[in-house]
Amino acid sequence: MAENKKVQELMTEDPIVAELPNNRNSVVKEMVKNQVTGMPVVKDGELRGLVTRIDFFNYPDEDQLALIYRKDQPTLYPDDPVDKAAELFLDHDTHYLPVKDDSGACVGILTTADMLPYIAEQKIQTPIEEVIEQKCIPVYEKTPIKVTIQMMSLTSIYAFPVVDEDTVLTGIVTDRDLFDLTEINEGTAKSELGLEDDESSWSWQGIKNVMRLYYEESRIELPNLSVEDVMVKDPLFIYHQTEISEAAELMKENDFGQLPVVDERDNLENMLYELDLIRAVL
Repeated sequence: MAENKKVQELMTEDPIVAELPNNRNSVVKEMVKNQVTGMPVVKDGELRGLVTRIDFFNYPDEDQLALIYRKDQPTLYPDDPVDKAAELFLDHDTHYLPVKDDSGACVGILTTADMLPYIAEQKIQTPIEEVIEQKCIPVYEKTPIKVTIQMMSLTSIYAFPVVDEDTVLTGIVTDRDLFDLTEINEGTAKSELGLEDDESSWSWQGIKNVMRLYYEESRIELPNLSVEDVMVKDPLFIYHQTEISEAAELMKENDFGQLPVVDERDNLENMLYELDLIRAVL
């Protein structure tokens, strides 16, 4: 492996933050506006934790940010080595690590996606089969999407490989695919989030990106369709002998957080996630 880089070389500097005190709609509006799905939480300039779109879904009845955000979120310093970040990502099963300076002020954020270019440039030839540990839950293509969204809610896994009756990979379905098919009143959603009509072009897509399953609780009606009606067909896939750095490059280039793994007959074998690749840094 090449020389271990510092966190400051990979992190996003001066990230968008959520200030305490605050409420759900204000924070979601900032996520929508800035097209992010996780934000460090600060008070009087001091880093206090993290909030993500999943936290809003996990606490659908709470309005105050103070009751929603993650207070025990692990953090990094800019001079920390990247392998320390890898340990924290894996130990805490998280995709976001806020970065603070010696005064406690938030100066950046590092995500699992930020790690992919670093992993790709290491030219790690180890096959991916040696690092895969994340759960792989395939879903049958005839499964109703109402069942699939419940599976996502119960497992906290938001991307499933899709197989046919012969276990051949036929697609991939994510929570965004399901949200895009939901019957939700755009005007109502914008009104709830305090978005103006002139923000329509970017705000509606932002709502879909940030909120996704938040509306599953009581605000959407899912059509009577099966997974095969909404999945991404013929997805990009890799083999269990694919090298780690090659897989990281594919994820980076295509902005994917996961890739199905198949055998020589295109039968599903597993699912590779960003956190699996980060294991190779250690």
